[in-house]
Amino acid sequence: MQEPSVVLSLHAHDLHTPPPGPSGHLSMGSPDGVRVPLVPDSRRILRGGVPWLPVMAEFHFSRYPAAEWREELLKIRAGGVDTVATYLFWNQHEESRGTFRFDGGRDLRRFVLLCGGLGLSVAVRVGPWSHGECRGGGFPDWLDGAGCVPRTDDPAYLALVERYFARIGRELRGLSYDEGGPVVAVQIENELYDAPAHLATLRRVAEAAGIAAPLWTATGWDAADLPRDLLLPVYGGYPEAFWAEAHDGWAREMRRHYFFTPVRDDPAIGADLRSATRASHGVPDDRRYPYLTCELGSGMAVAYHRRPLVRTEDVSALALAKLGSGSVWQGYYLYHGCSQRLDLALPNQESHATGYPNDLPSVSYDFQAPLGEFGQVRPSFHALRAQHLLIQDSGARLADMPLRLPDACPAGLDDRSTLRWAVRSSGTEGFLFVNNHQPHEPLPDHHGVRFRVGLDGCTRQVPATPVTVPSGAHFVWPLGYAAGPGVRLDWVSAQPLTRLAIDGVPTAVFAATAGIAPQFPLPAGASVSEPAASTPRDGRTVVEITEPGTDAVVTVNGPGTDAVVTVTGPEGPVRLLFLTEEQGRRLQRVRIWGAERLVLCDDAVLADGGELRVPTEAETVSLALAPAPAAGLRTPADGTTGLSGPRADGVFTTWTASVAPAGAGAATVACVRAGAVAPPARDGGPHRRASAPVDADFAEASVHRIAVPRAVFDEGGEVLLRLTYTGDVARAYIDGRLVADHFWYGPAWDIGLRRHAAEAVEHGVEIRVLPLGRADGVYVDASVRDGLAAARTRASVDSAGFVPVRRVRLRTAEDPAAGS
Repeated sequence: MQEPSVVLSLHAHDLHTPPPGPSGHLSMGSPDGVRVPLVPDSRRILRGGVPWLPVMAEFHFSRYPAAEWREELLKIRAGGVDTVATYLFWNQHEESRGTFRFDGGRDLRRFVLLCGGLGLSVAVRVGPWSHGECRGGGFPDWLDGAGCVPRTDDPAYLALVERYFARIGRELRGLSYDEGGPVVAVQIENELYDAPAHLATLRRVAEAAGIAAPLWTATGWDAADLPRDLLLPVYGGYPEAFWAEAHDGWAREMRRHYFFTPVRDDPAIGADLRSATRASHGVPDDRRYPYLTCELGSGMAVAYHRRPLVRTEDVSALALAKLGSGSVWQGYYLYHGCSQRLDLALPNQESHATGYPNDLPSVSYDFQAPLGEFGQVRPSFHALRAQHLLIQDSGARLADMPLRLPDACPAGLDDRSTLRWAVRSSGTEGFLFVNNHQPHEPLPDHHGVRFRVGLDGCTRQVPATPVTVPSGAHFVWPLGYAAGPGVRLDWVSAQPLTRLAIDGVPTAVFAATAGIAPQFPLPAGASVSEPAASTPRDGRTVVEITEPGTDAVVTVNGPGTDAVVTVTGPEGPVRLLFLTEEQGRRLQRVRIWGAERLVLCDDAVLADGGELRVPTEAETVSLALAPAPAAGLRTPADGTTGLSGPRADGVFTTWTASVAPAGAGAATVACVRAGAVAPPARDGGPHRRASAPVDADFAEASVHRIAVPRAVFDEGGEVLLRLTYTGDVARAYIDGRLVADHFWYGPAWDIGLRRHAAEAVEHGVEIRVLPLGRADGVYVDASVRDGLAAARTRASVDSAGFVPVRRVRLRTAEDPAAGS
């Protein structure tokens, strides 16, 4: 092993718990008499007196088919999420003045009840101005002629808001957390940074209208001036910015989100919608408020002029950096993609035509989210879930741990040579966070690294032998970790995931990180079996797991089973299970059949009553359970799913389900018109950015027709039409009606057909593609620029296929409903 070339230090005195902030000063929280009160203080949210670190996912119910809400909420829950945030768009609920719509796909009450029925809390972003890349920020068009000054305390405006809020209050009646419902938070307005009195008025109006929640929030970015102690500031940060200019390279201010920092604010969010010259104003006092986030970028929209390509690591590294920086509320935007409503009188997207700086697609609001526009489960869903397992397991302790930065911190946004790390600690235990990833500009490998951390009165060097932190790595290691009853590990150089009992034995589960062999110290004299290695060091035995995974056999001080280390504590054995990094991303935890169980699966696994359901694009699904149900698994008796197994795999038991491949395969594309005329280059909006082609331009597009066989819908789940094309922009029509659109930025284009099934079978799908009509003013990622260049001379559909999303259903064989 090479000698260390660098030892990174954080001194013991830096880990002392800071003096407490004020308490009892916030005008919110559950009243006396609530059985499990929800109360914020200056550092965290307390639920029944215990710190609660929520994971919140944004999902816009009114932009997704109501018939599919429940299935998508099950997916969101399977991602390790416990809270759902949703916007209300005023123009969708009162498109015509005086006529309110809270029915069908606008049914707020039904959506909130569905969340509550699945154990999900809800944060409602009531506006009245919401944005969300919606026309007019969600303001109805009639507001322009209503004789009022919006977003002020103008009595004429407030009278309209009072009526709208009263209807929202009616929909939410009885659903507040304090009344036994799921609504834990209400956000007032959005990105209103210089009107504290108006924000205070809006809260009063909302409460008078019957809108109730223990927590009240407002976006705090750009040093927003909020009414003191009436609204909790919530923050965000994105890996990229569609609202930036179309210059090559990274949107500069996004770099800040890949550093560990006590700075919560991000002045870049929505900067193109604010005036360049602003009066100075107050800044939320971080000592008075916990660090809450509502818009951690789990993807990014594409505008016509700027089309970022967001990768999985861009999302997971940003989330980890915010958690390591002290966040006590992890809120993602947008966690589930969606589509703009097409049943309104006017297009509902942000565009130059409606005065915005950016043209967005007319329909698609996919956002490259962990769950896509049609419910596609993406790699970022799994990468984030590994962090959410840690939060579920250790969030109550983590919420009480402030940020501590090392002696040597990066010098600024352009510092790519200093390793980025931090510790959150209570003084006796903590977590060491490392991020060596950022988009666009790779960070270097760091060789010979050890961390020196003062904790609980002594200094630890972690790990015992120096390691290489490779470019792209981002992880968290525990310090002073209670692996189980009576077993406390000084440190572990592996990422903790979860703790539970497997076959009655407490088991702590870890994932190896970034190719670094897991190590941890035990008392001197401890012995281990192959393939683990043990080395005496500094009066202790340092154990190294040479081959993490489900089939490694390692025993420490007691009986062992495959894939685990067993440590005998004063209260009995405790097992340590070390998975590979890839297995850590596949690991899920569900409660089903009367027990908490671990699941290893490439797909999301939904626990719904007595059934495990796996939505998948694959024809076979491997599912490993620990502990396995004693009676094994069964599939429905309809013959659609085959099942093989069980097969022992370490502490797991594995089954393989196979699904009939009916309906999948290539689609036949008929070229109706090959020639296409590039539209003229147009600029628009207040910043004169490149404008998207208009409706009339598509009369000159290439035209391709795809027949849709009825059999593709036999699986019962979503059916994706997956296309690759050469061109600048494309639209999909069914029977002459626009159903989907796309600005080319590299990945294949998915179109969900289930919601259009009958019409798609009858009429097929027509794809229109336009070539690029300009030489500049449009940004795509450097890795795909050749593809956009080809669009200057071609407009064609290159491939198309039907991808059914099957639903594998599994029950325990002892369930009398199994096999029925």
